[in-house]
Amino acid sequence: MTLDHFAHHEVFAVGMVVIGALAVQVFSRNAIERLVRRAVRADRYESPVDEKKREDTVIGLFHTSFALGVWIMALMFILTILRVNPTGLLTGAGLFGVVFGFGAQNIIRNYMAGVCILTENQYRVGDIVSMSGGLLGPAVASGIVEDITLRITKLRDLDGTLHIIRNGDAGSIVNRTFKYSNVLMDVTVEYTSDIDMVEKLMNEVGTKMLENEEFNKLITTPISFLRVESFNDSGVVLKAMGKVKPGAQWSVAGEYRKQIKAAFDKHKIRLGTSATSNKP
Repeated sequence: MTLDHFAHHEVFAVGMVVIGALAVQVFSRNAIERLVRRAVRADRYESPVDEKKREDTVIGLFHTSFALGVWIMALMFILTILRVNPTGLLTGAGLFGVVFGFGAQNIIRNYMAGVCILTENQYRVGDIVSMSGGLLGPAVASGIVEDITLRITKLRDLDGTLHIIRNGDAGSIVNRTFKYSNVLMDVTVEYTSDIDMVEKLMNEVGTKMLENEEFNKLITTPISFLRVESFNDSGVVLKAMGKVKPGAQWSVAGEYRKQIKAAFDKHKIRLGTSATSNKP
């Protein structure tokens, strides 16, 4: 056989390996999704929404891991077809190996952090989280988790900005929508207000919100008076709290503010200078 024949044969073989790898990757997507949907089951504390978030996260990570494995195997086949010894290449490239080793440390750290995110169920696709500390320093990135891979997490904030964070860079992670959320609110009224009446109105407004078709499905425990929190220059600070579905704390708190203002106006109760504040 001629040299041209061997070259043609090798090109054909390499092309078949690439096509085969692409085909395996494409056909594996549906198989992985079906297997994960069947294998992942929510615990007794998880809602169907939480279960789907976790499934989507696991599916994304398995897709990435499987694709990486497929292309590593494809590369080994291609090197074999081209009669290249991978071990010899790595041994001969001493300086490249050292540089690659330092880079691999960061890659391994990010991938191991990604594995921990999955196994420990720290957050899922669709959760609202804040990340800071670690290599991020004092900076804080917050938003909805759009995608998680073994290496990075993508957060989309309220401005529409996409934050791409390496999994190994975050030292502190705050998940604001894990399983359930609380509405924790301070209501400040003037010192001359009848606190017993204020408490009654706060509880009535929280219960009344259950009659609202838009919000009753979001509320687990109605917002109610909790305690007299403190005294300040603005008036008496009262604490209210309720439990809602994950991520619903802001919309529910906004509606509560609207209704409590109307109830206070009706009964001639004046809010303090600081009005209300919500600490989800």
